[in-house]
Amino acid sequence: METLVWVVHVLTAIVLIGLVLIQHGKGADMGAAFGTGSAGSLFGSSGSANFLSRSTAVAATIFFVTSLSLTYIYAHPAQSQGQGVMDKVDTSKIVPQVVPAPAPEADVAGSKSKEVPR
Repeated sequence: METLVWVVHVLTAIVLIGLVLIQHGKGADMGAAFGTGSAGSLFGSSGSANFLSRSTAVAATIFFVTSLSLTYIYAHPAQSQGQGVMDKVDTSKIVPQVVPAPAPEADVAGSKSKEVPR
């Protein structure tokens, strides 16, 4: 399931980039006044703008949904998958660290410590 969401996410991102790059900017309409307009294009003079903008909106919606899906998948992993941090560590290769015992306190005067009778 996760792989399918990743594939759809990446393909949607590529389509979205392509759709944004082939759209004309606001200043492209100025060229139509001098005879370089898109009146003879595949979608007509204004049809391409509507088609491309709607296609971009659909691709952006799919991209948004797959982004949220991936976030949910990684935020709530299945219990049987063992997605915890400690589950990914091979504990057989970990060498236990030996902590040295604290050194006995030396008497300042150098004499043996006296026991207190009970």
